[in-house]
Amino acid sequence: MASLAASKSLLARPPSGLAARCAPMSSAHSTASASRQLALAAPQRASVHPQRRRAGLRVAAKAVGEMQVDEHADAAVPADFNFEAYMRGKAAAVNAALDAAVPLQYPERIHEAMRYSLLAGGKRVRPCLCLAACELVGGSDSVAMAAACAMEMIHTMSLIHDDLPCMDNDDFRRGKPTNHKVYGEDVAVLAGDALLSFAFEHVARATPASVPAERVVRVIADMGKAVGAEGLVAGQIVDLDSESDPSVGVETLEYIHVHKTAALLEVAVVAGAVLGGAKDDQVERLRKYAQFVGLGFQVVDDILDVTKSTEELGKTAGKDLAQDKTTYPKLLGLEKSKELAEDLIRRAKEQLSAFDQRKAAPLIGLADFIAYRQN
Repeated sequence: MASLAASKSLLARPPSGLAARCAPMSSAHSTASASRQLALAAPQRASVHPQRRRAGLRVAAKAVGEMQVDEHADAAVPADFNFEAYMRGKAAAVNAALDAAVPLQYPERIHEAMRYSLLAGGKRVRPCLCLAACELVGGSDSVAMAAACAMEMIHTMSLIHDDLPCMDNDDFRRGKPTNHKVYGEDVAVLAGDALLSFAFEHVARATPASVPAERVVRVIADMGKAVGAEGLVAGQIVDLDSESDPSVGVETLEYIHVHKTAALLEVAVVAGAVLGGAKDDQVERLRKYAQFVGLGFQVVDDILDVTKSTEELGKTAGKDLAQDKTTYPKLLGLEKSKELAEDLIRRAKEQLSAFDQRKAAPLIGLADFIAYRQN
């Protein structure tokens, strides 16, 4: 188990490997310039092994320490804001949009497999993050709904592929048999591929023409990066290589989840902000919010895996332990993992202190929801 000092070090800094993205950005930079800076910074992150990035981690911690954020601000959901009603309304709108976007048509078998996983329920956290970020900066649901649906399509693809026998080999997802258990591995692979490719098409075709093209292009580029070899795939390959490896430490584990889990939550929030017309400094605050929320989401996921039953989770409980995966409870212990999750969510909410708290209520509520969810 990692030492107490190691866990304190982790709590004292932001998600690692993100030094370039944690550095404050001047509002004078253009959106295009910001995109170029991120694109240039990312390959350097991906090329450095996690165990050799201590200098980069210190830079990231210093950058966050320089941010102009009131660390004593109490970001809390206004008393009259009904978070549950908000989530029900957004989830219903997203479900209707997904149903319409992926109709049952010829060839029926592939569309049926796509719809089976896409419409299987779920919390719709990523679409809600996208819509909430758009609303926060003055946009509307209609502006970001295509992107919100695309985030769920990509997320569903990742679940279908992650459940395959060659990956995590799971039999249940969202309380139902996994896609390959129903349609076979061959169809499951194709269903995931189809959802991934259609996500990009859907953003390009279904985003309202009133949205400036450069915003749409930026969102599509960010989506590609988040799901590719510098995002989700990077996290997945390091995850596979780390199974049953006793030398894997906190930094490598953090790298896995920043890329495998947090990257898609980050692009969901940033996409909503960009489409809604956010200023560069607003985008960067929301990016940092999403990075902390994304890593917190995974820490909570690791905790639930060892504290909840299969029935409660809707997927196989204890799977990480059975596959000898490295998790936060395994490295830090259960209590320190809970402390870490709380700290990450607190840091996420700090990023919202610069916004109107009433408008930020959905994102504050989503952070708390992620921290205290039971499945």
